[in-house]
Amino acid sequence: MLKATYKRYILNFKQASGTSRGVLKTKETFFILLEEQGKEGIGECGLFRGLSIDDKPDYEEKLQWVCNHISLGKEALLNELYQYPSIQFGVEQAFLSFASKDKFQIFDTDFVSVNKPISINGLIWMGDPGFMQRQIEEKLKAGFGTIKLKIGAINFDKECELLASIRERFSANEIELRVDANGAFSPEEALSKLERLAKFDLHSIEQPIKQGQISEMAKLCLKTPLPIALDEELIGVFSREDKIALIDEIQPQYIILKPSLVGGIQGSDDWISVVEKNNIEWWITSALESNIGLNAIAQYTSKLQTTMPQGLGTGALFTNNIDSPLHVEDGKLWYNSSKKWGELNF
Repeated sequence: MLKATYKRYILNFKQASGTSRGVLKTKETFFILLEEQGKEGIGECGLFRGLSIDDKPDYEEKLQWVCNHISLGKEALLNELYQYPSIQFGVEQAFLSFASKDKFQIFDTDFVSVNKPISINGLIWMGDPGFMQRQIEEKLKAGFGTIKLKIGAINFDKECELLASIRERFSANEIELRVDANGAFSPEEALSKLERLAKFDLHSIEQPIKQGQISEMAKLCLKTPLPIALDEELIGVFSREDKIALIDEIQPQYIILKPSLVGGIQGSDDWISVVEKNNIEWWITSALESNIGLNAIAQYTSKLQTTMPQGLGTGALFTNNIDSPLHVEDGKLWYNSSKKWGELNF
């Protein structure tokens, strides 16, 4: 008989990481573990406190409910969990993992089978200008062709100076620049700030104003001199009808899919089908999952066969991550099949 349990796990950052929501020192996550007659499966429920729509007091109760009702099967569980997207993704991973010969290879893709890498952006965390400049230098030396800067935490002029310093050395053909405002701009100032940012030949800006300001975001996407990518705007939009309505009204240039925040594989597939009918492009981003969740997101991304640089983490942020075959080299995420996974000491 299939048995399910869940485990809570605290990931510790190597160094405090600045975001528009404050400085992160730890990241809470959960794992669903399946077992039957020695066969195992694992999935990560990447709850993001303060951001996930399912950051609710009954989160662990819902996880226990899943474990108690695992015999219902994947589809029935996913239908019941529509308001808990991170648990949906954990359930999807766990069942795929359990069904696979290798519990860590949930899709048969070139990413694992022939070690075909995925291009990713190098992420620059918020901080004082010196700290951000040091990160930029590290990413350039590491061979990243796409760099993403989180902005909105320090003085805007200083952030523009950082972008200018990169453009003085590298053209848009040499280094692609993305920025993520995490909703830091007010609707009144957003357009003027986008006009300043556009001078640096940026690829895009993520979520310039806070989510939920639909008409303001629609106006901004219509007038913007710089492509806008919706990110947080997608969180909590559950039904296909609501997804279609949101995209029809805002008409963004891009959307960004975080599987842990938008309902996992099923939820991401649904968003992709909606935006592709509107000729809107997309990319996948991880959301501070451990290597378990990152591995699942990377394999899913590989399955989609997209060539655009993705926003996948490197797994190197934490001191106590699970050892894995994932590694970053030349601005790409690789899966080294000759390297074994570490012990899961939950």
